[in-house]
Amino acid sequence: MLKHQLIHPEINAILGAAGHHGKILIADGNYPASSKLGPRAELVHLNLMPGLVTCDQVLQAILSAVPIEEINTMMYETEGPYALTEDPPVWTEYRQTLKAAKLDLELKPIEKWAFYDAVATEDHILTVQTADQQRYANILLAIGVRMD
Repeated sequence: MLKHQLIHPEINAILGAAGHHGKILIADGNYPASSKLGPRAELVHLNLMPGLVTCDQVLQAILSAVPIEEINTMMYETEGPYALTEDPPVWTEYRQTLKAAKLDLELKPIEKWAFYDAVATEDHILTVQTADQQRYANILLAIGVRMD
C-alpha cells in the first residue's frame, strides 16, 4: 500500500524508474504535448474536462511521491500585447503548495522557447498533460536525491 498521495499506477511506475535529475513536465491544457516532448519522455493524459485536473493538483501529488530539487516555470512574455507586469496567479498557488510541502524552493522562470528546449532533453522522463486553463501554468520539475 502506498503511503504518499499519488496513486496513478502509470505515473508511479515512471517515477519509480526515474533517477536523479530526471525531469517531469506538468503541462497545462494549452501545452503542445504531442510535439514538445523529450525523446524518452512518456506522456500521460489527465485532461478530463476544462479545469480537471489542474497543474497544482498534479504538483501536490508528485511532491508527495518524489524529492524535487528545482522547479522551472514557463516565462511569460515581457514585451508586446501579452506582456505581464506581475507573476501569473497560478504561481501563487505553486508557492503555497511548496510551502505546504515544507520545501524551500524558488520558482525559476525560463523564457518560452528556452523552456521548450529544456523539455526536449534526454532526461525528460514524463509529461503529465492536465486540463488547467490558467495561462503560464506549465512547470518543469527536476527530481532530487532522497535524503532520509
